[in-house]
Amino acid sequence: MKRIAIAVCAAVLVFAVAAWAQTGAKPKSGSAAKELLKLENEWCDAELKTDLAFFERILADDFIMLDPDGVVLTKDQYIANLKSGESVFTSIASDNIRVHLYGDTAVVFGRETLKGQSKGADISGQYLWTDTWVKIEGHWKCVADFSSKKLKE
Repeated sequence: MKRIAIAVCAAVLVFAVAAWAQTGAKPKSGSAAKELLKLENEWCDAELKTDLAFFERILADDFIMLDPDGVVLTKDQYIANLKSGESVFTSIASDNIRVHLYGDTAVVFGRETLKGQSKGADISGQYLWTDTWVKIEGHWKCVADFSSKKLKE
């Protein structure tokens, strides 16, 4: 009887943890989610306009990016790349954006359609991306960005 009681308690604990984990992973639509959606849209505009001040403001000092070619960039390297003109964008649009909030941390992912060139090569196409944001001193800062060329529909 004691074994059955322990098994039932263990099963209840496992199901409770699973249910709790799933509630934290649902896309959100509150004010924090709206703020993050706004920042993601502003990111596209800032890349088009080469607004370096925007990236100085929203990227955390320890920001890390993994670009579609597998190149790892720091905040300074990413901003320097934009400043150099090596990457030139003529249009960028994000859609299918989802925000998952975990307290002062958020994971945002979506799809981006862009037209542009990098180091003279055409990089136009669709990309899937994931950004990780942390609220630092009351402001959302992006700490990590990963993007990958979308290969299949």
